[in-house]
Amino acid sequence: MARRTLEVGGETWQVVPSGRVTAYQRDEFGLVFQRGSGADAERRFVRYTPLGARRWDASLAELTDRHLLQLFACSQIAWTSPDARLSPARAERDRR
Repeated sequence: MARRTLEVGGETWQVVPSGRVTAYQRDEFGLVFQRGSGADAERRFVRYTPLGARRWDASLAELTDRHLLQLFACSQIAWTSPDARLSPARAERDRR
């Protein structure tokens, strides 16, 4: 799986495709920004329209760090994102 890392405010975030597929399949991709691991991981979600490659792995590789920072700034915390598909108990815990 394609994976990138991003430094935001002194914290390291892993950036991976969310796996979300739209009706047109290649017009929009989702990304997950994750800090930490396991049950305590903080996750943020964002969708973007690729400007170059129309494959998710190639599109992620084409994104510059500056563009990833812009996407991070627009990302939603997990409990507010429909892409998260969290259980109600997990969503409640993430709200705190």
